[in-house]
Amino acid sequence: MASRGNATEPRRPAPRLYLVTPRDAGGPDARGLNERLAQALGAADVAAVLVRLPPSDERGQINQLKALAPTVQDKGAALLVDGHAELAARAGADGAHLDGIAAFQAALAALKPARIAGCGGLGTRHDAMLAGEAGADYVMFGEPDARGRRPSFDAVTERVAWWAGLFEIPCVGYAAALDEVEPLAAAGADFVAVGDCVFADARGCAAAVADAAARLATAETVP
Repeated sequence: MASRGNATEPRRPAPRLYLVTPRDAGGPDARGLNERLAQALGAADVAAVLVRLPPSDERGQINQLKALAPTVQDKGAALLVDGHAELAARAGADGAHLDGIAAFQAALAALKPARIAGCGGLGTRHDAMLAGEAGADYVMFGEPDARGRRPSFDAVTERVAWWAGLFEIPCVGYAAALDEVEPLAAAGADFVAVGDCVFADARGCAAAVADAAARLATAETVP
């Protein structure tokens, strides 16, 4: 993996938002999720939407992704599926996000070279570098696990800054609250992921995404 270079080179592109759907969305509420995504994507620039599918049979999961695809892709955002790399092509998704280096490596054959392969759940710097060397299109730091646990925010920003300073492969910093958006961008995240902090916002998805975009725009980012 190549270095980002030195301070005399052009500044990297401005960071963008990466939207993560709630874990309990979809299924019977698929229409409601589609409506909320349409509102969110209409409020600000969003680079990608990661869909976390509820438990269901394979056909049901494919149908849900196909129903969401026009809403997401017609706005210019990439549609990614959380896990289930084998469904991405069949459902017309742009790629998949895998949790952990082992799952990522196992999914590569189903995704590459046509689709995006992202990797999160990276507990160590070594695992992050392994993902990059294996062909990850991005790495993610700071996302909660299935039980809602995550590293301290200081640890997340430190990992983002380390990666941003050394590697060209983009990194995603996960913001558990809107107050974390600006510091993650300032640390060097190429994308800032927002999930429950947007979908649970009492103001609604559109207002929350617009707020996140405004915070992103004011961040002092590194070269």
